[in-house]
Amino acid sequence: MKKQTNKTASGMNVEKAKQQNAQAGANNQNYGTEFASETNAAEVKRQNQQAEANKKNASQNNQQNR
Repeated sequence: MKKQTNKTASGMNVEKAKQQNAQAGANNQNYGTEFASETNAAEVKRQNQQAEANKKNASQNNQQNR
């Protein structure tokens, strides 16, 4: 069987996949920054600190109840 250099073992056309990936990348140039502008970093830090405090309190309460 002759090996085709532009296809994978499963028969996928590599060049077509590259073209589709490039096109998808061009359409999503702002992906990642789209949500970053809506995120309040200070609020996220506060929520993370609160969650850590809640975990510590829960752990301490769990140990006291033993």
